This record gives sequence, C-alpha cells and structure tokens, in this order.
Amino acid sequence: MLRTSLVQLAALAALSSVAAAAAACEQLRMEPGGIVVEVTDGDTVVLNNGRVVRMIGTQAPKLPLGRDGFDTWPLAPEAKQALEAMVLNKSVRLGYGGEKIDRYERHLAHVFVDGVDGEVWAQQAMVAQGLARVYSFPDNRACLDLLFAAEGRARLSRLGIWSDPYYSVRQAGEPRKLLDRAGHYELVEGRILLADRNSGRVYLNFGRFWKEDFTAVIESPALRIFEASGVDPVALEGALVRIRGWVDDRDGPRIEVTHPEQIEVLATP
Repeated sequence: MLRTSLVQLAALAALSSVAAAAAACEQLRMEPGGIVVEVTDGDTVVLNNGRVVRMIGTQAPKLPLGRDGFDTWPLAPEAKQALEAMVLNKSVRLGYGGEKIDRYERHLAHVFVDGVDGEVWAQQAMVAQGLARVYSFPDNRACLDLLFAAEGRARLSRLGIWSDPYYSVRQAGEPRKLLDRAGHYELVEGRILLADRNSGRVYLNFGRFWKEDFTAVIESPALRIFEASGVDPVALEGALVRIRGWVDDRDGPRIEVTHPEQIEVLATP
C-alpha cells in the first residue's frame, strides 16, 4: 500500500512538472487539432474531425487491436486508461516537428491539452508516468531531449513499465538473452569495444566475436544524418552507451541505428 501511494505521488509530481514544461518545445509547428473522441491505445487518439493522431516520439505498451496472435504488452490497458483520463472529450492542439503524415494516413504530432495547471504535453506526461518510452524516427526528431529527461526520471523511480521485467534495460554483454528478444523493441546498455567503418556503414561492436556478440549497425543513409548532426559514431569507441531499437538476429543480436538519438552516451572513455 505504501509503495502504491509513493508511486501515485511521484506520478503527480511528474505531471506538475510536465504542465510547467509544456511550452519548452518551441520548434514545433502548432495547429488547431480538435476534440478527442476516441483513445485507441496509449499513443494513438482519434479526433472529431476524423484525424487519427499517432503521438510521435513515444511508444506506449501495445494492445492487439485486432491483430491475430498479438499478445497484449504488460500495462497496455493501464496506458490507454491514463491517456483517456488525460485527453478524452477534450480539445487539443497539435505540434508537428517532422514528417506530418505516415503511410497509414495518421497524423504524426505532439498533442497538447489544457490541464489544471496549464497546457499539458501528452507525450511528456505519459513518459513521465512510466506509461510510454521514447521512440523516435529519422524524419521526426523534435523535442526528444525533454522526453529523454522525463523517461530517465520515471526509470529511476521505477514508475509504470520500468518496474516490469518485460521492459528492463538489457545488457549488451548477454547476447544469448538478447537473441531471445529478437523482434522486440529494446533498450540495450554496454561499452562499445570497437567502432569500425566498413563498406559504407559503421559497426559498433560490443564483443570480440562479431558473429555472436551484440552489434549496432549504422547504414549509409543514417550516416548522412549523423554527419549533418555533427556526430561521428566512430568516435564512440570505448564509450558506455544505451542503444534503443528493434532487435534482430543477423550474425548474432543486433540493432539497426537510423539516427543519432537512438544512442545515448552514458560515459565517455
């Protein structure tokens, strides 16, 4: 009971800081949105004008939503309920920071709703409560620093998903366990043993046996984004990092990195 109360207090504190920070992401192109008439899951809403809005920059636990054989992720119902409590039947503004529409005709936007203490940034609020994590794309990278900060606080406080082993940060030095997570979106921590540029791509190797150990791969289109951002991934050799992305199995577990924000530098050599 005490733990539940502490979690609730931490969530309330996080939400109050969210309201104060709602205006901090100033590079967004703001537009009127509409009234939220449906919440599909913890990161997707439907407006009264028919727009389906994918809350860009975050990934909430997923519901099956009619997909055969898809298992409900832990805390997915709770994430949907939290977003409903925040935005359902309320007027919202939309902020665009990159590609505006995806291939499913969903609007890719940051969602802002009036709250008791001012306008609340829905993405940041969900992340701050531990009911979503940061999830970015190469063509949509606005405001991620604020979302990373909110995620870090929630993870340290073990709020929401961060108290469930399903969402644990994985260790790069345990490749066999990572292979068990192939097909999953994961956060992986470890020290880059070797950063090597070869055949137009960069390999970040976390072990001595590159066909067995965990590797992050940066292809040439992504390298152009790194260069434009002033980031040289080869210079990360020896750094302790956290990498997020989808795990696959190609000569051992690996994650393809498509933009710099997928790599958080925790300590330099």
